[in-house]
Amino acid sequence: MRGRKNLSPNWKLVALPLLILAAPALAKEPPATGTLVDNVVGVTPDGKGGLERFTGLLIDEQGRLAAVYRDSDKRPKRVAFKVDGKGRVVVPGMIDAHVHIMETGFAKMTLDLSGARSLEEALVMVRAYVAAHPDRAWIEGGGWNQANWAKDAAGVDRMPTAAELDRVTGGKPAFLSRVDNHAAWVNSAALAAARVTEGTADPAGGRIERVGGSRKPAGVLVDAAQDLVRAKLPPPRPSDRDTAFGEAQLEFLRQGVTAVADMGTTIQDWQAYRRAGDAGNLRIRIVSYAKGVDAMELIGGSGPSAWLYGDRLKIQGVKLYLDGALGSRGAWLKAPYADAPETSGLPRMNETQLGNLMSRAAIDNFQVAVHAIGDKANETALDTIAQLSDTYKGDRRWRIEHAQVLAPADIARFVQHGTIASMQPQHQASDRTMAEARLGPQRLAGAYAWKSVAATGARLAFGSDTPVEPPSPFVGLAVAVSRQGADGQPSGGWQPQERLTLAQALSAYTSGAAYAMFAEDRLGRIARGMKADFLFVDRDPTTATPDALRQTKVLETWINGVQAWSAARGVAKQSPASAQPRKDDGGR
Repeated sequence: MRGRKNLSPNWKLVALPLLILAAPALAKEPPATGTLVDNVVGVTPDGKGGLERFTGLLIDEQGRLAAVYRDSDKRPKRVAFKVDGKGRVVVPGMIDAHVHIMETGFAKMTLDLSGARSLEEALVMVRAYVAAHPDRAWIEGGGWNQANWAKDAAGVDRMPTAAELDRVTGGKPAFLSRVDNHAAWVNSAALAAARVTEGTADPAGGRIERVGGSRKPAGVLVDAAQDLVRAKLPPPRPSDRDTAFGEAQLEFLRQGVTAVADMGTTIQDWQAYRRAGDAGNLRIRIVSYAKGVDAMELIGGSGPSAWLYGDRLKIQGVKLYLDGALGSRGAWLKAPYADAPETSGLPRMNETQLGNLMSRAAIDNFQVAVHAIGDKANETALDTIAQLSDTYKGDRRWRIEHAQVLAPADIARFVQHGTIASMQPQHQASDRTMAEARLGPQRLAGAYAWKSVAATGARLAFGSDTPVEPPSPFVGLAVAVSRQGADGQPSGGWQPQERLTLAQALSAYTSGAAYAMFAEDRLGRIARGMKADFLFVDRDPTTATPDALRQTKVLETWINGVQAWSAARGVAKQSPASAQPRKDDGGR
């Protein structure tokens, strides 16, 4: 007893200071985390067909949106970083539902003929390129479009010839892709290198243009016939692919495109994306659709991959080509071309072959995207989808890429099996007069029929088809709501009954495109739990005229809560894996 009494005072003397010392630690506040982007004029699709406003957002340390604020909502008092939006407009990062990444990059590294408005201009550009690149063994490039050049005596836009190209290439072989990549202009040296002669038969799914009245190759190879010469081109080195990928990423960021669906990924492309990811240089988000079943198996193996590199890369499906393009008369039509009654286009495969390839992909749960431009190709794709849907149940999200010319009776079929119409508004503005010549007035009702497809309840996913068109979503938005080109023509819009509202068009470039690639749980909207991919732009798209909308400038591109590009300084230098902006992006 006496021992306990002696211990009690000592215990109090020792314990009391410990409690006093511990008190401040118990009261210490947790560290501030997250980034608050405030004082903005925000607009985003609401996921229900409309738009909603916001004035601030909170980004967590994983690059997700922890909160989205309206005017009256209370903001957190303590955050790690705060960015003052200074009243600027914020919209979701744009998603391009149909791109060709590597082709976009290589187009910036080779001869660009997209600016040529005549054959003569194109030849001058080729001559200048040859003189400036004496070290090139082959002359490579593309972007030409004979539909923009002068027509012949019969009023038809004629293809260029090898003889014309011979005059400016100095004997070097040349391979110049048409703007749609569905035809190639080659010279005599290229034809000789590939041994393409009068005796060479047209390959399945392709056509060798011939000199009138003979079988002599004229100098243009359509669709599968391109492969005859393409096989002779010097293959790009891995370092060339890395450079091309870097060029493409920079262009996407500059245009406000934060995620893309890469249509036709090869194993070499996939490895370039992986190299960029391993090096911390993968900035945009890529959902890949392999170039055919063989590439699908090489890249994906037994099925679609998980997201890699912090939701930057995944293989989702396969891209299959059913026909060619309208400009090169390779689109598969139900009736002959109005300006070339000898042909109805070039099917790349028949319905049985298409069904077999789609079935092979569906067995392993790969998503299928079918290139179909002509009304016969679209009918065939829809027929095949209907047949396979009886076998392959569940959420398949079959995709038809382009869906440019539809028979009116086929439009309602998109919604029947959840088929996504992956379309490109800029094509309508570029192709308008050419489509009139190719189709004639009877088939225009189902051409570029965005509103009619949407009215059935089918999903729209918009993109650019870059490098066929620039990856410029705000230009695409302007076309979608006006059906007019940059010149404001035609007055009132071309087939104006197919104009969309701004809400419909913006959704197709964001939430609709995300849905089309099975990414609607993380991309496409400014909402809690979504990835913090957004843009600062210089005007409010909801109040802009079509012409003003077309002129929209992207000021900053943010991906995963990090500024990835700024008009003021170009590409941000911090690692894309970082979830926090640098202090000079807004300060603490």
